[in-house]
Amino acid sequence: MSRLRAVVLALLCISLTLEAADSPAPTPAVDSTPASTPAAGSTPTPSDSATPPSPGAGKAAPAGKPQSSAGDESAYPLVDRIVAVVNTNIITLSELTERTNLISSQLGRQGIALPPRAVLMRQVLDRMISDNVQLQYAKDEGIKVDDAQLDQAMERLATENKLSMTAFRAAVEKENVSWNKFREDIRGEITLARLREREVENRINISDAEVSAQIEEENARGSAAQDELNLAHILISVPEGATTERVQARHKKAEEALGQLQQGKPFAEVAAAYSEAPDALKGGNLGWRTAARLPSIFADAASKMTVGSYSDILRSPNGFHIIKLLDRRGTEAPAPISQFHARQILVKINPEAEANEASNKIQSLYARLQGGEDFAKLATISSEDESRNRGGDLGWISEGETLPQFEKVLKTLKPGEISQPFQTPLGWHIVQLQEVRQADASTERRRMAAKQGLRARKSDELYDEWSRQVRDQAYVDIRLDDR
Repeated sequence: MSRLRAVVLALLCISLTLEAADSPAPTPAVDSTPASTPAAGSTPTPSDSATPPSPGAGKAAPAGKPQSSAGDESAYPLVDRIVAVVNTNIITLSELTERTNLISSQLGRQGIALPPRAVLMRQVLDRMISDNVQLQYAKDEGIKVDDAQLDQAMERLATENKLSMTAFRAAVEKENVSWNKFREDIRGEITLARLREREVENRINISDAEVSAQIEEENARGSAAQDELNLAHILISVPEGATTERVQARHKKAEEALGQLQQGKPFAEVAAAYSEAPDALKGGNLGWRTAARLPSIFADAASKMTVGSYSDILRSPNGFHIIKLLDRRGTEAPAPISQFHARQILVKINPEAEANEASNKIQSLYARLQGGEDFAKLATISSEDESRNRGGDLGWISEGETLPQFEKVLKTLKPGEISQPFQTPLGWHIVQLQEVRQADASTERRRMAAKQGLRARKSDELYDEWSRQVRDQAYVDIRLDDR
């Protein structure tokens, strides 16, 4: 049951988009069509030219008083009030207090010492604002999760925890969490994951030249470069185009964080208090990552560190960093792997179209294939990804290199066989398996790992940049210190 409590708290407190960062994202070889950047007309007006919206235009403040707790929170009044306005939405003190209490509980279960209550509340509020901005953006872009999709997600959560839905609900409510609120939080997490997939993941492409360059870079660092590293980090961000004075102020904050570490404060506590990265409320833990998954400055610094040590202040384009090497482990000798030569027809799902339009279209295309039409010609005419330029040819795909749903179907086919239509997060597919071969595991797995790591690294970097842009374009009025 303790695992369930951790799951419940994590789902409520940490965005699913952040959880995904803990494991390398698969390379969706089934689609490499670049997505467009956020349209200027689809995002809120920047705060430096916006007129504050009326709080009445947002959601109503929840009834009741916020929970009181010991520490700095005693300075806040015990009546509910607005602590932030985000475009046309509001965040209330009771909502902030509830979320802070949940995260405090989560950090406590992980053995992470808590920063001062007021500092933690500011960190939590910043996370809530970022999520709020992105959820509003997703709504404007027509990204939504209907009740049927949400019910399926809740069933999966219950199954993963080996509970019936009734028992799962009882366990959630035992944590003093409203079932309806929990459902809506999960809906929000799924929405954010889909938003990241559309705005970030689908824009990433890794070339063979980049993979070769990454492997050469790892070779230059020696055999240890292929180890997996468990890192934590602290980020003090520096806005693009910041003045010299602003950069100096940011560097001073990084020096303060480093000073706290030098005085013996636990890294996780300092990260929770100082870091401006999305993982700050997890103690800055990045999880296990290969060198390809890490920015070069992290990989270079970590290669000279011993387990348990932390770095000096590192500078990157997006700010100042301090990293800690929590652990290091070698990689096992790879087993032989299978590769699949396949082609596909992809029909993407348009959120603004009729609910069954994509599935009806793919079923019609499947019927034409069953009637004897040529796969390559039909893919060239109808497929909605860049593979249509090659008659749907995806080339050779290694195990673990594509989406799990796609690979599962591939493995059920015999050479020459055409699958029935199936769905992945990218849309509806029909795939034809052409050939299967066994590849040199040591070479292919290393290239595959490098490609996956590079993709995950690009995803993190692009998401950070995109999320900052979206937030900068939003109207945000923080009133936490108002009395």
